[in-house]
Amino acid sequence: MSELDIRARRAAFNRAIAEGDAAAIGPLLARDCVMITGTDSAVIAGRMAQVKVWRREFGHEGRLIYVRTAESVTVSDVEPIAMEHGRWHGTPGGRSAGGGADEVQAAGTYAAKWRKSAGEWVVEAEIFVTFS
Repeated sequence: MSELDIRARRAAFNRAIAEGDAAAIGPLLARDCVMITGTDSAVIAGRMAQVKVWRREFGHEGRLIYVRTAESVTVSDVEPIAMEHGRWHGTPGGRSAGGGADEVQAAGTYAAKWRKSAGEWVVEAEIFVTFS
């Protein structure tokens, strides 16, 4: 059931991004999570820092909507952790998206480490690589 739980949490993260709901992202992240962005390898450390970055991103006109699609989720047999690998893409979705909302503006791969904490799976670390 853990793989399905993680996939459901990823779907909730994707939904929060699509809806511009930064508050919904917070509970999906570990307190000390780390994200390494895909293009400039910026390191964003901590739940509050990530929520702040998402809130700022959601305020931009013409922002991209990012979708992460898991290709595999492997749950550890010895620890309450899991590894997710997949592909991501960003399409226009902000106020000025116009008719090109389906056009992919950026894409690549990602890996995410999850940990079950207090009964919920949360992202501890994510790394993104931009290929197009």
